[in-house]
Amino acid sequence: MFRFLYLVLCFFVISADAAEWPQWRGPQGQGHAPTARDLPDQWKVGSAGKEVLGGENIQWRTEIPGRAWSSAMIDGETLWLTTAIEHGSAQEGPPPPGGKKPQPRSVAKSVTFRALALDARDGQILEDLELFSVDNPQPTHVLNSFASPSPVLGPDRLYCQFGDYGTACVDTKNASLVWHNRSQRLNHENGPGSSPILWKDLLIFHCDGSDVQYIVALDTNTGEEVWRTDRSGKMNDNPEMKKAYGTPLITSVGGRDLVLSPGADWLYGYDPETGKELWKVSYGFLGFSIVPRPVVADEVVYFSTSFMKTELLAMQLGPEADTTPEILWNYKRSVPRMPSPLLVGDAVYLFSDKGIATCLDRHTGEARWTDRLGGSFSSSPILADGKIYIGNREGEMFVIQPGDELDILSKNEFGEAIMASPAAIENSLYVRTEKAMYRIEKTNVKQ
Repeated sequence: MFRFLYLVLCFFVISADAAEWPQWRGPQGQGHAPTARDLPDQWKVGSAGKEVLGGENIQWRTEIPGRAWSSAMIDGETLWLTTAIEHGSAQEGPPPPGGKKPQPRSVAKSVTFRALALDARDGQILEDLELFSVDNPQPTHVLNSFASPSPVLGPDRLYCQFGDYGTACVDTKNASLVWHNRSQRLNHENGPGSSPILWKDLLIFHCDGSDVQYIVALDTNTGEEVWRTDRSGKMNDNPEMKKAYGTPLITSVGGRDLVLSPGADWLYGYDPETGKELWKVSYGFLGFSIVPRPVVADEVVYFSTSFMKTELLAMQLGPEADTTPEILWNYKRSVPRMPSPLLVGDAVYLFSDKGIATCLDRHTGEARWTDRLGGSFSSSPILADGKIYIGNREGEMFVIQPGDELDILSKNEFGEAIMASPAAIENSLYVRTEKAMYRIEKTNVKQ
């Protein structure tokens, strides 16, 4: 009964105050889908993803133009996506520094950034809006895209942030561009990755490049800068090790909102209203190119330090928002560099880039189990209908039952790489692959 009332309350709050899936990793940014129910464990996509109308539990599949790893946002019966159309594109490796192997990059003469609206009922593209174009953009790593940051939904607005390439605001009722600016400039080295968040009338996001490192807030009505705070922690002298691709998270400590902001080598806490740095905590070792988003439970934050000496750290927040946290424990084996952690009850679930799944006791950091899924992972997991959904770059999505051992309920083949994180609303699962958007639902469910 308590769980039922909790779900009803979550549904009312989400429906009344915000879109059902307004930001990357769901309503609270934690990877939880509170309204999901009766989702399928298995589905079947037609040959090469083409013939899907008769596919098992596949409601629709819609080809998405361009190339983008951003996740879908959901507002009622409308899905909003961003994408990037590359012109004169090619893949090449830059000259290898110091004799190292070149990193393959995607290079384009120009890129057009777009926002798409899809009808959630049948997958029809309702709007395809050009936001802006950029000539001679910075190249991206082939594991990244020009439009990897996920947009965020506010009341009648969609906010799209593409790092150095620019930021745009869309009127979702009229499908029109409200404002656009390119005042936040930085050298990503490997393309953009940090998704924005909303706090009241502020759009907040990271700008952690190899040249500059700061967090910024824009006025949602005008796009003008309200505050900007430079990173204050000492970092490695190598510019490549100063960059990060993290996404901030708003939490509450001692009755006060706090921005949790992972950057290279440091976790920062900021006042969302003014941008004032309240504290910073060193990882104690080199950690950069941060990708995973933190998760929080009982005023303990869990996050990965990404590249170099990859660890999962647990830090105790509070009792006040400006109190410097303390590291409770760390875990070092098969910690993900790109997928975010997932909290389920008293456990932390990790899915490493190389396909190793791990379940930790969130209080002690001790491993309850670790096992191999296989494949390579970039996207982050979600918890929906009591199950974990996680996809890999080989086009497989695993459905896992949380518990005392790895319990794979199913492995579903898309035949298309999964780089974006899924979303789940009521009895529907939404999955974006490298080529298309899918709605997955039990075929016997009545609308």
